[in-house]
Amino acid sequence: MIATTTPERVSDATTVYDPAEPVDLAATIAPLRRGAGDPTFRRDGVAVWRTTTTPSGPATLRLVQREDGAVRAHAWGQGAEWAIDGVPELLGAGDDWSDLDVSSVPLLADARRRSTGLRLTRCRQVAEMMVAAILEQKITTLEAHRSWAWLVTRHGTPAPGPAPAGMTVAPTAEGWRRIPSWDWHRAGVDPKRSRAAVEATRVAPGLERTLDLGRGGAEIAKRLRTVPGVGIWTAAETSQRAHGDPDAPSIGDLHLSTLVGTALVGRAVDDDGMLELLEPWRGHRQRVVRLIYRAGVRPPRRGPRITIQDHRFH
Repeated sequence: MIATTTPERVSDATTVYDPAEPVDLAATIAPLRRGAGDPTFRRDGVAVWRTTTTPSGPATLRLVQREDGAVRAHAWGQGAEWAIDGVPELLGAGDDWSDLDVSSVPLLADARRRSTGLRLTRCRQVAEMMVAAILEQKITTLEAHRSWAWLVTRHGTPAPGPAPAGMTVAPTAEGWRRIPSWDWHRAGVDPKRSRAAVEATRVAPGLERTLDLGRGGAEIAKRLRTVPGVGIWTAAETSQRAHGDPDAPSIGDLHLSTLVGTALVGRAVDDDGMLELLEPWRGHRQRVVRLIYRAGVRPPRRGPRITIQDHRFH
């Protein structure tokens, strides 16, 4: 007689999120996607798929926005319940734009009018967002996305449930620490960034506890920056996504100050100039940045493009 086995059932959970205020699913969670080849994020027709590493284990989350604006969520895996519990914050619950006044700047006012469902996501994954941000330090976005996809695909775990082919769950904190030096090298990540990523995972429990401090602020930024190799830019990129920080513009970004200057005064400015321009909206500065992106502002293209560095063969 031929022995047979019964496939193990994958735990699942569902919910329907129907907020009082409109939410734009695609625009709200767009910052969580690390490039078109991100193995943790996929658009499949009307559905958005996202994998996540939770305190309970890996999970796959499928989100579909209905015609009435509500979002149906279905999750699979050991972390399914955690993922479902986090859907409201993932889609901007608690992100209050009501006292943001951009009426004095027509470009911002128009972007706000056309983006009524835009919210700041709070994905509650501090260490994972920090590792992804560290990979983006001082290199082009294309390089960083390539590194992220290579490492997650090679060292992550298969997405649970009926996820689209090729989707992977990012490594746990321990999984990131187990990546050998030669694989960081093959992924194009230099030793300085790989050390910073490993240091972030060593203190992952402490990083996750910063979620208890709210959606952002000086204390959260201070604690994030205690990780060796994490400065003001990386802390901001982390808190924007993990905490839903509404007031953490990415100071030190290669392009952001030029983008903000172009949008608000028609010319490039440096970081100090950017902060001066954003000061009237203190408390909402990251919201204003998101509106600038939504307005489709592009800085003038001058000079040669940055050359992509390939650290794998250096």
